[in-house]
Amino acid sequence: MRCPFCQSLDTQVKDSRPAEDGAAIRRRRVCPDCSGRFTTFERIQLRDLVVVKRSGRKVPFDRDKLARSFETALRKRNVEPERVERSVSGIVRQLENSGESEIDAETIGNLVMDVLKTMDDVAYVRYASVYRNFREAKDFQDLLGELGGPAGQAGENLDEVGEDGVPRADINDRPAG
Repeated sequence: MRCPFCQSLDTQVKDSRPAEDGAAIRRRRVCPDCSGRFTTFERIQLRDLVVVKRSGRKVPFDRDKLARSFETALRKRNVEPERVERSVSGIVRQLENSGESEIDAETIGNLVMDVLKTMDDVAYVRYASVYRNFREAKDFQDLLGELGGPAGQAGENLDEVGEDGVPRADINDRPAG
């Protein structure tokens, strides 16, 4: 394993232990050249997955990109990193177990949306707004209506949005003064 600090190829494993409920091995490593310490993860890969983009282009599946999507949607949200890691691992396992080596990007996006919908409403809306390429406030209103419950009810009351992007319901509900 190459040292990320000095690029030396001679690193030593100091500690190994199971991670992600036994689905991976976490290894603590040290570089004898620069004394840098870092962690690596070893995971089972059942098959090489290829993502078919909307344009038809094919790219190798990147687990880290999937994890970054979750991190971006969940930025500044109170969700445990372990829960996110379990969700990413679950999606990867589901894709690998599908029996298909080529997966549509849309399938992956829908899986992420399904998980985020149960994990955090705000993260779900953030991800959906990018994934579905929202162009206007009504797109957000429609999505909030899909959520149901308090968020959906709030979305149903947003009949108008001002030029400043503030929902009219909020403007009218503010106390005068």
